[in-house]
Amino acid sequence: MDTTYFGRKFGVMVFKDSLSGQILYKQYVKQETNKLYQSGIEEIAKRGIKIQAIICDGRKGLLKLFGDTPIQMCNFHQVAIIRRYLTKKPKMQASKELWEHALLLSRTDKESFEGGLDAWHTKWNSFLNERKKGIDGKNRYVHKRLRSAYRSLKTNLPWLFTWYDNMDLDIPNTTNAIDGHFSDLKNKLRNHNGLSLERKKKFIDEFLKA
Repeated sequence: MDTTYFGRKFGVMVFKDSLSGQILYKQYVKQETNKLYQSGIEEIAKRGIKIQAIICDGRKGLLKLFGDTPIQMCNFHQVAIIRRYLTKKPKMQASKELWEHALLLSRTDKESFEGGLDAWHTKWNSFLNERKKGIDGKNRYVHKRLRSAYRSLKTNLPWLFTWYDNMDLDIPNTTNAIDGHFSDLKNKLRNHNGLSLERKKKFIDEFLKA
């Protein structure tokens, strides 16, 4: 499940079956919220569809919202979070090594990734904890963005390898299948610039057929 926008206050939230490729449900939204994702899942369940697992981005609070249902956080979304903190070409050696490790996320197994992350933290722990006194006299961490990048990986780790822990369910580790749908939809809409909101919705309805 994921949401894409066509302007600042018009988006479509889509729920797609990764096995059949069928769009199960969609709803138009002004803003992406956890409550709307929850209502979408509830609507799908009401239709008698068994939800074996959910693949989504790492919105705060979303990963813990669905009880015992296995939740897979999109690995590409996680890498994008790390990129925002470190950039694609970090300058510090510690940042370079963490960025290189993050890039392995969608191409390695759970034990290797966890072991590598722990090894990185052991190596750079003192560096991470470096503090510097500011002009106000308070000690603050020097490498805040690096700390945030590591904390993001460590915090989200329980949901990054759900596919690995539940191989019998054939869970994708990214939302690529739905992102590809969004890209195709936006490319086609560009050929129809100037559509009113209602006509744009009709176009999207026909494209998604939900």
